Amino acid sequence: MDRSYAEYAVEQAQALLAIDSPTGFTARAAQWVLDAFRALGFAAHLTEKGGVLVDLGGADTQDALLLQAHTDTLGAMVAEVKDNGRLRVTNLGGMRAENGETENVRVYTRSGRVIEGTLQLMNASVHVNDDYTDTKRTFKTTEVVLDEDVAGADDTRALGIEVGDIVCFEPRTRVTASGYIKSRFLDDKLSVGVLLGLARWLHDSGAVPARKVFAHVTVYEEVGHGGAASVPQGVTESISVDMGCVGDGLRCTERKVSICAKDSGGPYSYDIVGKLIESAKREQAEYAVDVYPHYGSDVESTLGAGSDIRHGLIGPGVYASHGYERSHLDGVWNTLKLLKGYLGV
Repeated sequence: MDRSYAEYAVEQAQALLAIDSPTGFTARAAQWVLDAFRALGFAAHLTEKGGVLVDLGGADTQDALLLQAHTDTLGAMVAEVKDNGRLRVTNLGGMRAENGETENVRVYTRSGRVIEGTLQLMNASVHVNDDYTDTKRTFKTTEVVLDEDVAGADDTRALGIEVGDIVCFEPRTRVTASGYIKSRFLDDKLSVGVLLGLARWLHDSGAVPARKVFAHVTVYEEVGHGGAASVPQGVTESISVDMGCVGDGLRCTERKVSICAKDSGGPYSYDIVGKLIESAKREQAEYAVDVYPHYGSDVESTLGAGSDIRHGLIGPGVYASHGYERSHLDGVWNTLKLLKGYLGV
């Protein structure tokens, strides 16, 4: 597998990142994913829950492998139209006000209008606010300031904005000449791109895995139940292809593929972790084995729902998770090489 498939994966991720899709508002992104896999010649369908289940081929249907990634992201929802016409919001998933402050947002109304604004600290002018430095940033101390001429709640409601509307944060996607990928929501749209890169390679090479392989692109991972359903018959193993963590105490970098041995949900299958390590070595993929202190994945919700499977977690290294994230083309390529090796093709 050459580097062009990693470049393709990043291109696909960029296109997907341009589609707003916080948890609970994923229909457009899921349709894009469905169309992308079908364009490569693979059978795919939408699940009742709104995810995308793909048949990537393979022979042995009694020892099938399920690869999982997710296209839902962090975001927010309108919780109150305030008397001053601004919006109090509540987070969707692990979105944090500290990471969203001063970011541009889009408010999607039920009528189809999209209204722009910015998440700001209340009384945001440094020249006016004596408590600017000491105020803790939360969704109680911040508000969405709309880019519309509104002076009160009635003005805002006249735009069609109401409680329950979705608030999407600008991803600010950028790929540098040196190969770094910067964006909000690389978790986990970058790994959806990885699965598309793997599918493209299978299509181009004509390789057929010895075992049946499915891909499930879930839409509720950020709230903990994305992988809780839609496990095809015959699946004995599932690997979550999500972001690898980069930070203090970890060996992974943005240029490596991370193999997670344990996270906040407990240890991953010892046998699967071992096979992933051997696959990385065989394919000469630069990798790191790490333990994540604050993390949960789709495959853990699959196990929690009662599936009798073995599980693992891998992904390209991502720095500044749940903030303005950064990865690298090399990390994507190493993840693809590991997956190729694990499929034995």
